[in-house]
Amino acid sequence: MARTVGIGIQDFEKLIKSNSFYIDKTKFIKEWWENNDEVTLIARPRRFGKTLTMDMVRRFFSVDYAQKGEVFQGLSIWEEEKYRRLQGTYPVIFLSFADIKERSFAGTREKICILIKDLYNQYDFLRTEGVLKEGELEYYNQVSLGMSDAVATHSLKALSHYLARYYGEKVIILLDEYDTPLQEAYVGGYWKELTDFIRGLFNAAFKTNPDLYRAIMTGITRVSKESIFSDLNNLEVVTTTSEKYETCFGFTQEEVWEALEEYGLSEQKQSVQDWYDGFTFGKREDIYNPWSIINYLDKRRFSAYWANTSSNSLVGKLIREGDRDVKTAMEALLKGESLCVRIDEQIVFNQLGKKENAIWSLLLASGYLKVKACRPDPVRRRNIYELSLTNLEVQIMFEEMIEGWFSEYRTAYNDFIKALLLGDVEAMNHYMNQVTKRIFSYFDTGKKPSEEAEPERFYHGFVLGLMVELTGRYVITSNRESGFGRYDVMLEPLEEKDPAIILEFKVYNPKRENTLEDTVKVALEQIKDKDYRAVLQARGIAPERIRSYGFAFEGKNVMIG
Repeated sequence: MARTVGIGIQDFEKLIKSNSFYIDKTKFIKEWWENNDEVTLIARPRRFGKTLTMDMVRRFFSVDYAQKGEVFQGLSIWEEEKYRRLQGTYPVIFLSFADIKERSFAGTREKICILIKDLYNQYDFLRTEGVLKEGELEYYNQVSLGMSDAVATHSLKALSHYLARYYGEKVIILLDEYDTPLQEAYVGGYWKELTDFIRGLFNAAFKTNPDLYRAIMTGITRVSKESIFSDLNNLEVVTTTSEKYETCFGFTQEEVWEALEEYGLSEQKQSVQDWYDGFTFGKREDIYNPWSIINYLDKRRFSAYWANTSSNSLVGKLIREGDRDVKTAMEALLKGESLCVRIDEQIVFNQLGKKENAIWSLLLASGYLKVKACRPDPVRRRNIYELSLTNLEVQIMFEEMIEGWFSEYRTAYNDFIKALLLGDVEAMNHYMNQVTKRIFSYFDTGKKPSEEAEPERFYHGFVLGLMVELTGRYVITSNRESGFGRYDVMLEPLEEKDPAIILEFKVYNPKRENTLEDTVKVALEQIKDKDYRAVLQARGIAPERIRSYGFAFEGKNVMIG
């Protein structure tokens, strides 16, 4: 009989004792222990079992669970007597930053202080057990919601010392989702304040802590060493390209096939693979995200479970506000093409809006892109990665994200598309101006872009919207070579009943043109002079089926002709 599928259970003991669906990942304990790394940072996409794994490690090693190892019976870690003896023998400090998603530094700092105070409350018995020496009780009492930075950043180190003294063993520290508040800090604009605070906390807890035996940190990204890890030369970083623990997070294809068989769904293998396969960790190219597989086993229907589990605000912001190259690359990815870039696995958040490669590095770390191939760059002595969208689920997520850019004014947007396909220029002007006036600034980076850059961000976002709306009806390309120059947007119909369309975008230049009408004429003349129709005619599309439109921008005002 198939086990019950429990959704969202991150308590290891509860999961095992309820006989819920679980794929044995306890070999992680052995692999991590035998690697003997002092501080391990493991970066994996969200919903890949990081929190459950951390709870499993806590449940295995913590003295709080001494002589309570029966929950591991029947699992791979319990097969070796060496590890049965290790169970319940270390003091473990466990904390999670997963819920720290505040809009300000003050709010984030307060949340971290609450977590630390709660930790101290767990070990309140230290006050009365004769463990604390003269002056230490005074410090212990200073750990509060309003504690100073000095007390807060020293707190984990101090607690390690007290616990090691009490139990006679150095501590294991487990920190889950360490980078959640850091991503919020980037979006919220308080990055420097938080990194200064976190750097002090991490340095004391993980670097200069004589009572630390081992530590694990998990997160989605590897934040730049210069940001918070500048003093941690004892840090072993495991990213998605590392071979360590490559099958410990996520499900392998073999594990997924066994699960499908258990639930009588073996005939769905190909569809499951199309939807949820594609993640690559180390050399393993057959990793599935657990959240989607578990939800599919439970609901037995295909949907974008993983892609819709939490906010994609940072990803959406970076693509929406990205320049022409970012949006053009997204066009290619949505059409199933690949992107060849250099990747820096140390995410530098303050470079995300400046360096295009930083965006693709973040998308790779977050699981939205996968590595198809890797080759050395002999010039810069760096690897070049060929990236593509991970799977169908991720593609749908991006399409829904792009649709969301225009959702608030969906009626005007849809009416413009209808007018475009009908060739109704008057209606096109009416509805396009409604769209631009309402969402033009949505594509603004907030950094006062030039008059040319701002419309460019908008219209390339607009092209992505056209791609999503007209998929299956048109092949849409932008900024490509044709005839004697480059066109801005070309809509090539897939059926003979539809017209082919060329769009040329121009920003009004008062030094060269007297009116917007003049700018429209310049755009149309460029289409003619550069013979942008050449590609379409070469593909057998008759000239009378090809329409050309010039778009002239002046601020939020648009004229189409």
